[in-house]
Amino acid sequence: MACRTENGEQTPRRPRRGFTLIEMLVVMAIVALMLTVALPRYMGSLDKAKDVALQENLKVVRLTLDNFYADKGRYPDTLEELVEQKYLRAVPVDPLTESASTWITIPTQDADAKGIADVKSGATGRTRDGRAYETF
Repeated sequence: MACRTENGEQTPRRPRRGFTLIEMLVVMAIVALMLTVALPRYMGSLDKAKDVALQENLKVVRLTLDNFYADKGRYPDTLEELVEQKYLRAVPVDPLTESASTWITIPTQDADAKGIADVKSGATGRTRDGRAYETF
């Protein structure tokens, strides 16, 4: 098909550029299929990352409690005391509860001493491999 210009010449008609509805639907179906494969793996990796972050935060706090005891000869009364005494910059956040105030503090077993000797996560539930968060 041809079009006529103002001076009467014929020029070939250019095809319109763009996507048809069918092409758009095919692309959207492919993207949806890719999401159904990738999304469960992504969510699983988020859970695993939280478990690893929890273990690392617990390791840091427990090591800091041991260092405090080695320096002062006593355990701190609160976790905030570790920050006040410059052993930590801030109390780490529990990645599962997303709060620094949900740590469960375990007092020392020594009847003569007092203070926090250990910490555990305040999160409920289990890891992907079946361990309870309280056992970390």
